[in-house]
Amino acid sequence: MNAIDKTLSADITLGHLLDSLGAAPDAPLVFYYDGRAVKAGYHVTEVKAGQFSALDCGANPEAWSEIFVQLWDIDEDEPTHMPAGKFAAIIRKVSDHVRLEPSAKLTFEVSDGEKPMALYCAASPQLHGGSFQVVLNARPSSCKPRDRWLAEEKAKTSCCGSSSSQNCCS
Repeated sequence: MNAIDKTLSADITLGHLLDSLGAAPDAPLVFYYDGRAVKAGYHVTEVKAGQFSALDCGANPEAWSEIFVQLWDIDEDEPTHMPAGKFAAIIRKVSDHVRLEPSAKLTFEVSDGEKPMALYCAASPQLHGGSFQVVLNARPSSCKPRDRWLAEEKAKTSCCGSSSSQNCCS
């Protein structure tokens, strides 16, 4: 495995993932989670879409679309990981029956069939050594009001924030 930049992990959309994979459909698609690659025989066992409405801990209404891709991390004597084009074809087949919003938040559910399923967010796919590498990081809980406040504070202190005297935004 080449060095994978874990700082690239962020929520990506299904559309972004599929657009990226279209650049090399024959390239093996390898997901990394918990410090290792999924086995070559992994399966996409389920793809589901949801529309969510919620009230956060600050009593703010929230609404979003999310797509869950379930990976079963098993070894089925496959010589290589699933090609990117096959993964995309599975998603297209699902989209024939289930409305998949390309801009929806993307979450991966991963289990090896023994450990409990865990939720992961995905980094942008990177083409390295002829294969696509997608780093999955555990999806942590968060407090949306606090996250918004932290983002506002960060914007205020950045070089482009209103309280900065630096002129670095040209």
